[in-house]
Amino acid sequence: MIRALYTAASGMNAQQANIDNVAHNLANVNTTGFKKSRVEFEDLVYQQLKAPGTPTSSEAEAPIGLEAGLGSRAVATARNFSVGNLRTTGSPLDLAIEGQGFFQITLPGGETGYTRAGALHLNGQGQIVTADGFQLEPAITVPPNANSVSISKDGIVSVSVTGESAPQQVGTIELAGFQNAAGLQARGGNTFVVSTASGDATTGTPGSNGLGTIAQGFLEDSNVSVVEEMVNMILGQRAYEANSKVIKAADEMLQQVNNLSR
Repeated sequence: MIRALYTAASGMNAQQANIDNVAHNLANVNTTGFKKSRVEFEDLVYQQLKAPGTPTSSEAEAPIGLEAGLGSRAVATARNFSVGNLRTTGSPLDLAIEGQGFFQITLPGGETGYTRAGALHLNGQGQIVTADGFQLEPAITVPPNANSVSISKDGIVSVSVTGESAPQQVGTIELAGFQNAAGLQARGGNTFVVSTASGDATTGTPGSNGLGTIAQGFLEDSNVSVVEEMVNMILGQRAYEANSKVIKAADEMLQQVNNLSR
């Protein structure tokens, strides 16, 4: 019964992590480029009361053993990088990636960050930056006399300048891909950084080496499904309640044992 208390408590802790993850997904249902995640669980160690093959007589042995599991725990958060729906905005600096890949940005301290959120802007120097002011990498600067900005599917950035009939190319957007994108480390602010699990970034022009193409005037919505998360929340809540009832039942049994021993 003491074992049951600790086992059920571990289940409650695991489901708490599950509910926390569901809450995070739902909180970011309208976050541009957000990727949902799920919690993965594993069972804990087992207390072996009787090993398989234990002799039961001089001529027979037990075909199976007797063991007691000691609960579960959350061990990983797996992020789903499936592409979200594209939403038209009409803004020339709103970009979405149709397919795999990440925009590259320069974080404070010079570290490179990676993001799917393509809501870009111009800063006071005409540089293309994120909403947090992080510069796109490689850097692209739009001249002050530009009338319009055009970005092709393969990332070529062109501007129309007053007094010139032909568009002027000012740079090319490069995307980054990873062998294991799920291994990227989330930094918040729609930004990821590399880890040993993700491997190094492989950069290239959009549309090459398995990278997606760029859609100008669109943003990628979160890939969170509200209905799916509500189902996950109900399942997690029911599992949490079931474990709490186990604790209550084990406690009542202990009380009965204590009463009998008096």
